[in-house]
Amino acid sequence: MGDPVNAIAAWLRNLLIGLGLSPGLTTVLLTALGVLVMATFVTVIDILLVWVERKVVARFQDRLGPNRLGPFGLIQPIADVIKLLIKEDITPRGADWFVFNLAPIMALATVLLMWAVIPFAPTILGADINVAVLYIVAVGALGTLGIIMAGWSSNNKYALLGAFRTVAQMVSYEVPMVIVLLVPVILARSMGLQAIVDSQSTWFFFLAPIAALIFLITSIAELGRAPFDINEAESEIVAGFHIEYTGMKFGLFYAGELLHALTVSAVFSTLFLGGWRGPFADQVPILGVVYLFGKAFFIYWVIMWIKYSFPRLRIDHMLGFSWKFLTPLSLVLVIATAVLDKILRGTGNAPIAFPYVLLQLGMNLVIAAATVIILREYARIERKRVAGVRPVATAIEPDFKELVAQE
Repeated sequence: MGDPVNAIAAWLRNLLIGLGLSPGLTTVLLTALGVLVMATFVTVIDILLVWVERKVVARFQDRLGPNRLGPFGLIQPIADVIKLLIKEDITPRGADWFVFNLAPIMALATVLLMWAVIPFAPTILGADINVAVLYIVAVGALGTLGIIMAGWSSNNKYALLGAFRTVAQMVSYEVPMVIVLLVPVILARSMGLQAIVDSQSTWFFFLAPIAALIFLITSIAELGRAPFDINEAESEIVAGFHIEYTGMKFGLFYAGELLHALTVSAVFSTLFLGGWRGPFADQVPILGVVYLFGKAFFIYWVIMWIKYSFPRLRIDHMLGFSWKFLTPLSLVLVIATAVLDKILRGTGNAPIAFPYVLLQLGMNLVIAAATVIILREYARIERKRVAGVRPVATAIEPDFKELVAQE
């Protein structure tokens, strides 16, 4: 019973073929059933994330959090879902009805699509495609389209401003994210997530810690979570893109945000923390699921920690942080990683040895030290400029002789 998922799939396949179904139809039915089971599984986890988020932020803020419904308040998310289902569904006057109602569905559905290529275990994987990294980037950007649709179709100026901010934020932070994703691709010599996991005899986090940090920052920005939540800044644009949504439509946006955060955590764990790899995961594949979600929930906790600890960034500072700092740093990191990889491993696909790990880590430390030195020098110049002598406005003294002559 080390691989119950594939055991159940094999039993169902034999059962359906025994009932007279063709192998092709059996494959289609099993694929559809797998999609349904996967979507249901992550949706149930999404409901649990509501409780986790509220409990964790309560501890950060020295509160108790949900504690009324069920043991430790575990039934509270179900009560929230029921409340959202029975709330009145309102469509604002002048809104584009079709796009307005499609936006929350797209916001959640695109997040579910990302789980299709994430390997849960050596033998538990939806689709092992050789461009899975590119697929993750494309689907993640498509999820932002739901926010843009919501802001444009709501016939509300605040919602439209939130959509505009989302476009600016996505364009800015997608660039360093895509660049830095080349680092694990270079190290693994593949864009497939299963191949990247198989290559991590040593976690890529130890080979490229700067790349991991940049990916985490840009992923939080793409999520639109604090301190990058300018698309729904309540002090500026009330609630942003979802201001006109009520009931379960708002609930879909909220569920999509929480599930997207967990999805990003799972992708981060796959790219930099070894994914499903762990003790006896090859012999007992179901352990891979435990290892993957253990790592993913740890990264999710880090994302929550950042969200509830930092204030919201100003939009010009946020965009400048991407274009002036993260993007150049990502380019330098990718070039240095590629050159060092070429020197040490050549064009072959040799396994990663311990000296290779030390040299890659040392290169990252050198880049980090150089970055700190440059930032300190820039800060010194900026402080000197700000502390310089500024012109002071003074009142013009009247010329009494000229006034007397005029009189």
